[in-house]
Amino acid sequence: MSNEVISALKKDFIHNLVIEGKRADGRGFFEMRDISVKTNVIAKAEGSAYVKYGETKVIVGIKLQKGTPFPDDPDKGIIMTGMEMNPLASPDFEPGPPKEESIEMARIVDRGIRESHSIDLAKLCIKEGELVWMVFVDISVINDAGNLVDASSLGAIAALMTTTVPADEKTGFPSMPLPIQDYPVGVTVVNVGGQLMLDPTLDEGQVCGTKLTVITNKEGALSGMQKSGSEALTPAQVFEMVNLGRDKAAELRERYLFNLSVRS
Repeated sequence: MSNEVISALKKDFIHNLVIEGKRADGRGFFEMRDISVKTNVIAKAEGSAYVKYGETKVIVGIKLQKGTPFPDDPDKGIIMTGMEMNPLASPDFEPGPPKEESIEMARIVDRGIRESHSIDLAKLCIKEGELVWMVFVDISVINDAGNLVDASSLGAIAALMTTTVPADEKTGFPSMPLPIQDYPVGVTVVNVGGQLMLDPTLDEGQVCGTKLTVITNKEGALSGMQKSGSEALTPAQVFEMVNLGRDKAAELRERYLFNLSVRS
């Protein structure tokens, strides 16, 4: 049976469930899968986190190294985010250089961190115009069962919150916790047959008409949004999606982030 036929059958199945007010895994439309967050899981990283959204699994490692600041920000550290889609995580992932999908998802996570000013980059300046700390957020997908962006977003901020900046003996820069000042969280809402739902599974994400990732900071203000899919959204749907994303992000922040601490 061809992939096109399988996709059509899958879409019909999910749409018929939606008409009946159901989802394939039995969740409510605004219910998340079981989520778990573990930090300090990579001994050689300055910070790390392992996140599960149902069977979606990602590991985020934070590495720091000294480098030259950007000319337009001579007194600020640098943050860079990348994502690796391991071929073992999905039959759709291929070995080789990062693909467009992984680059896009890494940019969404990066935008949330950057636009919320999550890290006080000025405190990562070692010597203005010459030397700063560079923060590398490396996301590795272990298993793709849908909604990689949200799992990566939560994993990234959890890993950053437990990151220690090492001391630099040559300049006298002291060791300290990474200066975190905000906690951006991304929540993806999909539109399937006119029904909005949170935390899409792999199948739901593939058959949805539109997908909107909403990233909010600790105050509930927008730090970023990313829309994908060919179907249009009404203004009312956009407002509802943003509200759903903001409210669920507040819950995730309270439950999974506010009890984290830097490792000793």
